[in-house]
Order: sequence, then structure tokens, then C-alpha cells
Amino acid sequence: MSNTARAGKSSTAQKPAAVNRQHLHGAHGHVTFLGAGPGDPGLLTLRAVEALGQADVLVAGPRVYDVVRAHTRPGVDTPLQPVADETSTAAAAADDGALDAGESAIAAARAGKRVVRAVAGDPGLDSDAAREMLVLAAEGIPFEVVPGVAAAVGVPAYAGVPLRDAQGTDVRFVDASTADDRCWTELGVSDATVVVSTTLDQVTAAAGELVAAGRKPDTPLTLTLAGTTTRQRTFTATLGGITQTLKQAKVLPSPDGGQPVIAVVGERSAAPQREQLAWFESKPLFGWQVLVPRTKEQAASLSDQLRSYGAVPAEVPTIAVEPPRTPQQMERAVKGLVTGRYEWIAFTSVNAVKAVREKFEEYGLDARAFAGIKVAAVGEQTAAALIEFGVKPDLVPSGEQSAAGLLEDWPPYDPVFDPIDRVFLPRADIATETLVAGLIELGWEVDDVTAYRTVRASPPPAETREAIKGGGFDAVLFTSSSTVRNLVGIAGKPHNVTVIACIGPATAKTAEEHGLRVDVMSPEPSVHKLAEALADFGAQRRAAAVEAGEQVKRPSEKRPARRRARTS
Repeated sequence: MSNTARAGKSSTAQKPAAVNRQHLHGAHGHVTFLGAGPGDPGLLTLRAVEALGQADVLVAGPRVYDVVRAHTRPGVDTPLQPVADETSTAAAAADDGALDAGESAIAAARAGKRVVRAVAGDPGLDSDAAREMLVLAAEGIPFEVVPGVAAAVGVPAYAGVPLRDAQGTDVRFVDASTADDRCWTELGVSDATVVVSTTLDQVTAAAGELVAAGRKPDTPLTLTLAGTTTRQRTFTATLGGITQTLKQAKVLPSPDGGQPVIAVVGERSAAPQREQLAWFESKPLFGWQVLVPRTKEQAASLSDQLRSYGAVPAEVPTIAVEPPRTPQQMERAVKGLVTGRYEWIAFTSVNAVKAVREKFEEYGLDARAFAGIKVAAVGEQTAAALIEFGVKPDLVPSGEQSAAGLLEDWPPYDPVFDPIDRVFLPRADIATETLVAGLIELGWEVDDVTAYRTVRASPPPAETREAIKGGGFDAVLFTSSSTVRNLVGIAGKPHNVTVIACIGPATAKTAEEHGLRVDVMSPEPSVHKLAEALADFGAQRRAAAVEAGEQVKRPSEKRPARRRARTS
């Protein structure tokens, strides 16, 4: 009876509160405390992405801003702009600008906005977030918590350091900045695996606390900097030897000593097996800065592929696309498309699809205008652009993705089965005549129409130009002869330590004519095969270094040695 009474009383008490919250939600906004994880944007949860897409205001400090900003809608308000130098000690020590961030989030919620308050790791481990929640609760402003991957768990996983083995063991988590003497004493007498959240310049002190509390100096330790990002570095040492290890690696002393790090301490933390378990840092292009001389739209899938190999792609457009100088020819062709002048339309690039689509939109047309017309695409990317437009290609090369490959599969004109003998070919002003000549040979009439012009793009920023000429990039992917000529023209010749990868023999020849050493050649004229070939090159290079017992270095890290070699 008492249980029933209590239940009834609880239910009755909650009703006014629920009504009150609903009332307050009309007057105030809403705050989502969102865990942005330890650094890798791919670790955001589905709910986090959804919340970011609905936000009116994003409150995120410099450590997490780049992780979350890509998922916000256009026009989202960001009252806390990231500082110019996001890797500075001051920025790290500010811990995402917690005080300003909290005040900004609460103020925006009071103004009726939907706010996302993004914090590093998980909000449940952020004391500032907890205080802000209490303020919101006191004012009746609704909020929610979207958990994130805590750095103390995510970073060891990316470093190849399991926190428990088959025999099982206790795992203790400690923040070195708030740990007191009692905490260190308990950890010192325990045989548990200890995960220490600290900063680079405080690692030595934390190791000393554990040794002083009873842990043996030869206890294994792994330390990870910039965990879960492509700047990640992991060092295997002992409690007593970690300082010497970091000094030998020239990590200490460091102007960025305030950066957060994760140390895993314990005999059962699998440190001896890390070479086999370090799945992230052993990716074939881990940490490589790879220049992709294509527009962001063209490079999207290629950049995703490079990231899967551990690389950091940088897209630098070498050409710009402009409308034709005389648009009348294109206008007549599009009208002919609608009136039944053509049997086929052949797209030789994503830009050709874009040009026709824009002309369609100008005339108020859509994909239905292609009804009754056969559509050909020169390759998978062009086909994907057509499918996005709502058009499924009838012909895509089964072999080589090029004009020659398209011709191999193109049917000859047959007056019995083909009521119309004409093909519409929208293309660039500098395209070759291979496809036109081949179609004519197959018996087709071709309307060869300039749909767009390609011009050399504007030079990239000075910082990018310096990186290209000074060896700041580890590799460059050249996808055509024009990308070679244009990149050298607008930015200069890549440094000789930079790995040069070319999509085919013609592109490689152009690169060599410009004084570049070609290191990688794609086995097929495909951008994805080119990226795969570069990954194979990186994997072989890494394996050779490991076999020789040498430290694995990126090509750009060899610049100082080469300079010294020249002067000696």
C-alpha cells in the first residue's frame, strides 16, 4: 500500500513539473551537451550529428571546433571563434575556453535558441559541463546530454593498447591535475592498469608520483600524443624511463607542453604486443600530407579513400570551370535534346554533367527531358553525377574508364534499330578529338559542343605554395597532364622529397618533362586505383623501414637530412 501511495504521489508531483518545463521551453531555448570525442571526427555518434544539424548556435572551443563544424547547417551562429593558433599551449590550457563557452551557451538558451555545447571527450567527465547543467536546471531551461567517446578509452584503442587482457584486471582512470596524495597511494599499491589523463609537460611528475607510491620503475608505460588524429604518436617506455625516452625522441622539452596526453601504466596493458596491435599508426599512409590537385567536388571520394589509408588530403584546384564564350551552340543543343534531335548524349566528365544540368535549370527542365535518349558516361564518377541528377546511364565503359574505353563498348550506328543517327557531345573547350573521330568511324553524326571552358585556377595561398616547393607535402597525386602543368604554373614545382604519383604514362611523361621524378604509376587510369597504388607504395616503404630496424618516417620528415647531406 505504501508503495502504491508513493507511486501515486510521485506521479501527481511530476505533472505540474512537466507542464512547467513545457511552458518554459516556449520562453527559453534548449542546450545539447555533446561529447565530441578525443579528436577523430569519425567518432561522433549519429545522435551528435543529428543535434549539430539542428543547432541555431554552436558553442565549441578550439580543441573541438574542427571536429564538429562540418555537421552544422549554413548560418549557424558560433559566438566562440577558434583562436588563430589552435595548437598553442594557451589554447590547450584553456580547456576549450570553458568559462566563456558556458556563459555563451546559457545566454543563447535564455534567448530561445537551440544550442549545442560541444566538449572534448564525454560531457559526463567534464566538470564545467556539470556546473552549466545545474545552472540550466535551476532556471528551468531544458537540456540533454549526448555521450561521446572519452579520451581515456578512445586514445588507448587507437594506440593499440587494450586496457584488459584475457585474465582480466582492474582498470583505474585518473586525472593527474586533480589527483591527491590518497589517490596516488591507492594506485601505487594496486596492480590495476592505470589510465592517466595529463599533459605532456606533466608526464614526468605523474610517473614520479606512481613510483613514489609503490609502483616499480620498470612498470611498462605507453604514452600517446594527439590521440585518434593523424598526428598521433605513441611511445613505449617504463615509469622510470619515460622522461629519457621523450628527450631522446626530441618530444621534450616542447613549446606545446600543455597539450593533453594519455598514459597507460601496468604490467598487463599489452605494451609488448603493441607492434601487432597498433592498427591506426600502421596504416600505409599514416600522417602523410597528400596534395590532390582537383576541386573539392571532384576530389571528395578520392579524399575519403586517402583518409581511409591514414592520409591527410589537401585539395588544391588547378583549373577553374567557366561558361563557354559563345553560349548559343549549347543552347541550340539543349533545345535539340528536348525536341528529339539526338539518339545519344555522351558525358565525358563531371563538369559536362554540371554544365548541362545548369542549362536545364535555366530553362526550367529536369531529368525527365532525357526520356527516350540513351545516355553514356565515360566513367564511374561521371555516372555518379548523372545518377545524382536523376539519370541512370545506359552505357559506362566495362574496361578502361576513358574515351577509348567508351568507344570499345559503343555500338555502331544501325539504321534498322537506330531511328536517329546523331550524338550530342557536351565537352570542355580543350578536350581531345578521340571520341568524336571514333563515333564518326562507327557511323554516327556528332554535335561536338563546347559546354564549358577550363582555365588555370588562381594560385593557392602563400602557405600552400611554400609547402609545395619546400617539401611540406609527402605526396602529390597527378590525375592528368593538365594538373601537372597547372600546378607547376600556379604554385611551383614540388620538392624532390615529395612522392610523385601519376595516373598514367602520358601524365608521367608530362611530370618528367617538368623535372619531376615519378615514384608511383597507377596500373589503370582511375583515380581510385592511383590512390591504391600510392597506399601500396607507402606500405612497402613502411615495411622496409621496420625490417631495417629504422624509425618509420614520412617523406617530408627527411628534408633536414637531405639538406645536411648537400652541405657536407
